[in-house]
Amino acid sequence: MANFRPLYDRVLVKRLSAEERTSGGLYLPETAKEKPQQALVVAVGNGRISKNNAVHPLTVKAGDTVLFGKYAGDEIKLDGEDHIILREEDILAVVDR
Repeated sequence: MANFRPLYDRVLVKRLSAEERTSGGLYLPETAKEKPQQALVVAVGNGRISKNNAVHPLTVKAGDTVLFGKYAGDEIKLDGEDHIILREEDILAVVDR
């Protein structure tokens, strides 16, 4: 991927793959799958700028696995791959593995 750095409090993420089977062992067809709400952070901006022009660094960092809202962010293509740009406030949690 080309050098890409989101601006301010934005975060570039890549969705993790959806589950192929249900917990009961049934295989899901492609049309029945929901888009996963879990993603890997690829790049982060410098931080949020406050009213007094101070920069507050982001909590997440590249390599983190995060959960985000179902309709959050903007989908983009970079080098032929799908990514999402989110604001840090759209991220619900960091998943520790």
